[in-house]
Amino acid sequence: MSTAKIRKLTEEQRSVDLKAVEDAGRKVQSDRDAIYKGFTFRDFNEAFGFMTRVALRADKVDHHPEWFNVYNRVNITLSTHDCGGLSERDIALANFIDGAAKVFA
Repeated sequence: MSTAKIRKLTEEQRSVDLKAVEDAGRKVQSDRDAIYKGFTFRDFNEAFGFMTRVALRADKVDHHPEWFNVYNRVNITLSTHDCGGLSERDIALANFIDGAAKVFA
């Protein structure tokens, strides 16, 4: 785990990086500084496989999503608790998650 201070996204990062993940289907939550996206897979096995890939990456980078799973659906919310909002960690994990989901497309 890094000891460097984690900072919220700058306005420039929001206009470029955050916009890119929004364009990929994520929604900025209205009640907090977080991004959300839902995924649907063919069955529970695929959903769980996807969650496993994300979990391994999240643990490696020490940044863990908030998520909810029912059968073939996985809903993921990202926000950095250490800075009280969105950070570069959320953008990086969002991009990884989208790549992991494409494996099952």
